[in-house]
Amino acid sequence: MKRLSAIVGATLMAFSLQLAAETRIGVVDLRQALFSSNDAQSFSEKLQQDFAGEEAKVREAQEQARRLKDRIEKDGAMMNESERNKLTGEFQEKVQEFNFLKQRLDQTVAQRKQQFLENARPEVDAAVKELLEEHNLDLILPSEAVVYVKPEMNLTSELLEKLNR
Repeated sequence: MKRLSAIVGATLMAFSLQLAAETRIGVVDLRQALFSSNDAQSFSEKLQQDFAGEEAKVREAQEQARRLKDRIEKDGAMMNESERNKLTGEFQEKVQEFNFLKQRLDQTVAQRKQQFLENARPEVDAAVKELLEEHNLDLILPSEAVVYVKPEMNLTSELLEKLNR
């Protein structure tokens, strides 16, 4: 029985190695290709323009909080308790304002990025399918799932070219 199991195991192993040898695989870094594309560059520039005012508000709140903290550290020992408490309260309010503004900005930017990714998905899928057909591949894997790939199997630059058409 053990011998039969060993023979079956060896046969299956040989068959799977032969099948793996016949499978043609390509690898792409989807993130790199997508975020290096012309559309992504345009999106990024538009995002920066759209949120420049919000970023300025966040930086201003951060700067005001930093100035209050510096003042508390520098002059706090010389202030009476009510002045120090008032300044500490102002500092905490500024920190809360900064955190609120930063969180709101981050969420809005993340939503816009997610929407960009969803809108780009059909184009990326079509470009990957073209690569699959052009190179007569059986499988295209994301680079995150691969430990090592030969340079000729990395199709990221070709995917970027297709996305930029």
